[in-house]
Amino acid sequence: MIDTRHLTYETQGDGQVIDLTADLNRELEDSDVSGGTVTIFVTGTTVGITIMEYEPGLVEDMKTLMGRVAPRDASYRHDILNNDDNGHSHTRALLIGPSLVVPVADGSPMLGTWQRVVLVDFDSHPRSRNVILQIMGE
Repeated sequence: MIDTRHLTYETQGDGQVIDLTADLNRELEDSDVSGGTVTIFVTGTTVGITIMEYEPGLVEDMKTLMGRVAPRDASYRHDILNNDDNGHSHTRALLIGPSLVVPVADGSPMLGTWQRVVLVDFDSHPRSRNVILQIMGE
């Protein structure tokens, strides 16, 4: 069985981190799938999905890391070729990726104690973000 769900989030960009775990739990509880996997995928090229401990210190550490790896004020060919300002956003999203797969048992994601599924929006301005959950199993 495959159950596809859609979630929408209004984001502020600039490295905003949104914890999706409660919504993921709710959607899994509402589905008829008790065991299998759930793929969490976000549309867009300046946003990512990952798992992390969602606490203020680590959120700031992640923003600091991304600022070091892909600084906002660096020169990006994307910005030059497209007269844009979010080359750093695309580069940061490349590092995180747009999706992940989580095992499901008894209708719940099999996450560790501190693991949370998060969306990270790296864009330079607010966006409406679409997250697709594809729940597969029995």
